[in-house]
Amino acid sequence: MFRKKDETQERGGSPERVDSVFGAELTWKGEVGGRGGVRIEGAFEGDITLQGIVVVGEQGRVICRTLKATTVVVAGSVRGDIVARRVEITRTGRVWGDVVAEAFSTEEGAFLRGQITMEERVDLELPQEETGEAE
Repeated sequence: MFRKKDETQERGGSPERVDSVFGAELTWKGEVGGRGGVRIEGAFEGDITLQGIVVVGEQGRVICRTLKATTVVVAGSVRGDIVARRVEITRTGRVWGDVVAEAFSTEEGAFLRGQITMEERVDLELPQEETGEAE
């Protein structure tokens, strides 16, 4: 009934959950933005700016200039830079690009070709209307 606020809620973020799934048979070009979580199992080409979680599944492929999200979990492949508060690359994950994050973890077997920059605080620069935050 009562739940302790987690760090994400205290910082103005939404709870870390997946709201939408791009299926394995889908290919998509464009932009994704807003608030919520997405799991990508197919192929996506374009930029992602999301207050929430982005999970790139084992069969998922993302090609972008920049993937910005509160949390990014890569089990598939990402070709582009990642900016997030928390980034995790699993044992099957492959990233070709630079990573800027507050927290970063990998499993044995994960691949990263790029630079990692750890910051005390990452500003995702989300537009005010997308975050729903008042000034």
